[in-house]
Amino acid sequence: MFDPVTMKLNVDPLLLSALKEDITSGDVSANSVMPDAKNGEADLLCKQDGIICGLQVFERVFTLLDDHVSVEFFANDGDAVSNGQFVAKIRGDIRTLLCGERTALNYLQRMSGIATYTHSVASLLKGTNIKLLDTRKTSPNNRIFEKYAVRTGGGCNHRYNLSDGVLLKDNHIGAAGSVQKAVQMAKEYAPFVRKIEVEVEDLCMVKEAVLAGADIIMLDNMTHAQIKEAVAYIAGRAQVEVSGNVTKENIAALSDLGVDFISSGALTHSAPILDLSLKNLHVIEQDA
Repeated sequence: MFDPVTMKLNVDPLLLSALKEDITSGDVSANSVMPDAKNGEADLLCKQDGIICGLQVFERVFTLLDDHVSVEFFANDGDAVSNGQFVAKIRGDIRTLLCGERTALNYLQRMSGIATYTHSVASLLKGTNIKLLDTRKTSPNNRIFEKYAVRTGGGCNHRYNLSDGVLLKDNHIGAAGSVQKAVQMAKEYAPFVRKIEVEVEDLCMVKEAVLAGADIIMLDNMTHAQIKEAVAYIAGRAQVEVSGNVTKENIAALSDLGVDFISSGALTHSAPILDLSLKNLHVIEQDA
């Protein structure tokens, strides 16, 4: 769940931007069928099995439009939900419910899809000490939501952005001239509290990264045999991360190599949405 400060400073502006994208000069359709304010309610229905995520965001979309909207939830983020399950009931001005519906569902479906896919991948590492990590391969302006969804699904977050940690990839190494030079320059520039991670592609680069004193060595797109050889050489002198086209279909084959982390961009860039729908909208009759 997002804390109040994060919600106000980092989440609300993104939700408002999404709402402005969808509503420029009013909701023509909603105002046509509902010219006057009337209270109504609708049900949030799950249409697939999965892991629900983003309920707080779903609610916030509506309350940013009208703080009189209320949502009653029948599940919590991280819960397993099933096809046909009612997840929430929402009440408020029908015009607000109609014009906020798509934006709220877009966030909820996307976040739930990522949580669902992450959960399915993380389950393949159950019983190991390997941490499943996401990457920065997120959709623009949605990183805060997508990385939260990864955590909800049982994964862990790699660095949030470029200011969050040192990761020397192939082009950084190319710019510096060598692995050793890149690590040395990073140690001189970065705050001492920052760990230094280096991406390597072969055993020669592995050896250079170890000798340079890298804290974490990322084995990128290596074969099973190459990873095994690299882990044996590193021998605990650095933490080991495996990366490169890791998906649900191939991650289990990496679980017996003694690595510390496996990162997968697929958690965020390839997860399908979880199908959810707002149904049964109707006017609430006022008491006489």
